This record gives sequence, C-alpha cells and structure tokens, in this order.
Amino acid sequence: MIDRLEMFIALANERHFGRAAEACGVTQPSLSSAIRQLEDQLGVQLVYRGSRYQGLTPEGQRVLDWARRIVGDVRALRDEMRSVHSGLSGNLRIGVIPTALPMIADLTAPFAQRHPNVQVSILSRTSAEILSGLESLELDAGITYLDNEPLGRVTQTPLYQEFYRFLCTATSPMFQRPSVTWAEVAQESLCLLTADMQNRRIVNRHLAEAGARVQATVESNSTIALIAHVRTGQWASIVPKRLAEIFADAGLHAIPIVQPEAEHLVGLINPRRDPQTPVLSALIDEANRFAARARQV
Repeated sequence: MIDRLEMFIALANERHFGRAAEACGVTQPSLSSAIRQLEDQLGVQLVYRGSRYQGLTPEGQRVLDWARRIVGDVRALRDEMRSVHSGLSGNLRIGVIPTALPMIADLTAPFAQRHPNVQVSILSRTSAEILSGLESLELDAGITYLDNEPLGRVTQTPLYQEFYRFLCTATSPMFQRPSVTWAEVAQESLCLLTADMQNRRIVNRHLAEAGARVQATVESNSTIALIAHVRTGQWASIVPKRLAEIFADAGLHAIPIVQPEAEHLVGLINPRRDPQTPVLSALIDEANRFAARARQV
C-alpha cells in the first residue's frame, strides 16, 4: 500500500497523471492502475476523472492527509533503520528563503563535515513554497521567518535575528550617513524583492509604518539581480544585514536603517514528528550550535 500512497501523493502534488508517473518513475497506465487499486482497497473514489486530472474528491483530500502522515512516518522509519546499520546517510532537502541564502553554508558546511554520507540539496524558495513543500513531502526542512506570518504545525529552531541595511553607491546623497530612517530611504529610487517574498512584505510594512509610500521601480525574486541594479548607481535597495555584508565592498555601502531598527527572527522549520528522523535530528542539533555561535557574535 505504501507504494500506492506515494503515487497518490505524487498525483496530488503534480495535478497531472503524466507528470506524476514521471516523478514516480513508472508509466502512466501503471500509476492510474495503482490509484484505482488504492480506491478499491479503501472503498472510496479519490480522484475526479475525465479526459484529464480534475482534482481530488472530498474523500481523496482526507486520504491525502493520512497518506502524507503515513508515508512520512515510513520514510522516517527507513531512515532510522538505515542509520542503525550504516550510520547517518540519505538525502536532505532544505528550502531556504532567498535572503537567508548568504548564511546557509554556516549551517550546512559543519553538518556535512559531521555527516559526510548525507547528500544536502539547498533550494531557493519563498516562505509559502517552503510550507507547501514540507506539507507535500517535497522538502525535509526549511529556513524562513519565525515571527512574521503563521507557520502551522512545524517544529521551530531559531537561528539568528535579521536586521536591515540601505545598500547604495556613492551616487546616493546618503552614502556617507551613519544611519538612515525608513522614511528617508523611501525617497530613493529603490529596487526590491517581489511581493511574493516575505522579506518584501516586511519591508513594505516598515515603510508604511513610517508613513512612506512604497516605491520600487525595479523588482526581482533574486537578491543577485537587486545587487546588480544597485551597482549601476541608478538604484538603491533595502537588504538584510548578512546579505549587505557580502557585497559592501569599495563600490557599495551598507547603512543601518533606524526608527526603528527593525529585526525579525529567522530559523529552521521541519514537520512536527515524534520521533524525528535521524537526519533531521542531526540538522536540528547543528541548528542549535549555529544559534549559539550567532549569539556570541
């Protein structure tokens, strides 16, 4: 039944029989047959059918919730038994918000050194995509904001506080300032992350609280694209301190933003499960060590 549940989860994730079959490494007729066998086994219709996939029935949605829990527990059991015989190994998929990517190696490098048989995949995702990926079992863990928007049923491990900097070149009249206010930076020509990014929603809120209208003539879902535009001297940006420190060289200047000096907590999240898989338990231990180092800085 586990194989059929995994195919059913893939179908719910892909919303297409062909793509789901490809994701599972089987033919489309084999996947369709497995779904029908699962329906016969459970005695309910799971999928609305027509010439193409038309969604899950109410019973199918309920079975999907159970399937994700069951498959998640079975994977955890397999991981634990594998670790008993061969030590910690397997795959670890981490979704990371773009603004946290500059720090991710500080977490994953020592983790990989301690556990060389674990393959780590780091995927840039929005905060909403991270939550969706954890729910659909496409991600094992995520790094996102902990204190800004609801997270649901996840285990949280705080990592560090995110502060904000006004990033500009010498062409900005504020280049030599020791600090700037949120109201002041709103007067500059800004390039910012797109609205689907939680960092942008945070920036929008702080600008609005300062009575400023958000003006961004360039938007991108890539922090690298923002930096590239700032380097031209035509734009400035509002970026996290850790990102600013990487690029604050001779050409760019990072200025603290005050009134207020806003901060938001970034941390590791993973599905709430007891017990956790050995790989996730090891990652949480590494996250706690990371947080301890961050507090000392």
